[in-house]
Amino acid sequence: MIAFVSGPVAALAPTTAVIEVGGIGMAVQCTPNTLSALRIGQDAKLATSLVVREDSLTLYGFADDDERQVFELLQTASGVGPRLAQAMLAVHSPDALRIAVATGDEKALTAVPGIGKKGAQKLLLELKDRLGEPLGSGPAVGAPVSHSWRDQLHAALIGLGYATREADEAVTAVAPQAEAMGAAPEVGPLLRAALQSLSRAR
Repeated sequence: MIAFVSGPVAALAPTTAVIEVGGIGMAVQCTPNTLSALRIGQDAKLATSLVVREDSLTLYGFADDDERQVFELLQTASGVGPRLAQAMLAVHSPDALRIAVATGDEKALTAVPGIGKKGAQKLLLELKDRLGEPLGSGPAVGAPVSHSWRDQLHAALIGLGYATREADEAVTAVAPQAEAMGAAPEVGPLLRAALQSLSRAR
């Protein structure tokens, strides 16, 4: 298993970072939050998890070992593959997910694209004793894990494959809802509202 990659950032894409390791460019799938901390030309070290399939080898990258561990634990639940696990970490920090599971917060899980009410209920049951206790270092459930809610939301939408223009329009569309939430808007509900506005526009 490739436990981590370390080296200069050679390229960045909406869902991928290319890290130069010994003259080889390693393409690493990352969440928007992880990508937002990387800069082309600067050295980076990412904890990684290699997912092996019959037709592919995909390397997923994380800001730290805790995020990687949660990514792997999430996949022990039935129906959760690497893409859904990564989507969960794009919306919530590892501690936020632990708190959501510990408190049975169904709404927090349904804020993740691809998880409906029944899926959230099932995940809460399956993950109850697997993620462990919150470490206390991450933000609360739904709290932004990067800069402003606008940056977080925009990065999440780009990471999900939307064009920059679409992401800009979606952020503008949910701005009144964010302002109504006060000083610290919850990104999870805003992401869900943004996705709904984009689906209506198509």
